[in-house]
Amino acid sequence: MRLGVISDTHGKLRPEVFEVFQEVDHILHGGDIGSFDLLTELEVLAPVTAVFGNTDGFDVRAKCPQVVECELDGFIVVVTHGDQFGSPTPSAVHAAFPHGEIIVYGHTHKPLVELVDKTVTVMNPGSAGVARFGTPPTVGIMELEAGIPPRARIVEL
Repeated sequence: MRLGVISDTHGKLRPEVFEVFQEVDHILHGGDIGSFDLLTELEVLAPVTAVFGNTDGFDVRAKCPQVVECELDGFIVVVTHGDQFGSPTPSAVHAAFPHGEIIVYGHTHKPLVELVDKTVTVMNPGSAGVARFGTPPTVGIMELEAGIPPRARIVEL
């Protein structure tokens, strides 16, 4: 299974996202969506699992939870924006969700893929919306295959 991982779009859905996510089976959005219509646009590509972020309005919060836990291809996946941790880190989100095998978060706009505790893959896809903090807009791609650790990479838009 191939996952498209995106966060911090802040209402801006770049055309490059459609190219990068062209062959994904599922999309995870880590919050600060900006407009619920953006999720509808992404659903043209694949089913979307999304959480709200600290800048999302009541319309998004009414339709998206703060944290989602689901199973994808045999992996326990946790998605959260991460703002409830202040400035989240892989170790902080892992401590909060110790049962998650894959944890996706946003908020910091800083892309990373990190292995925590030798078994948990933590990904922050960075910001796919407006570039901030001197980093280019990015998304993530994660490959899941039962019995082997997830493979993940950051893709610059």
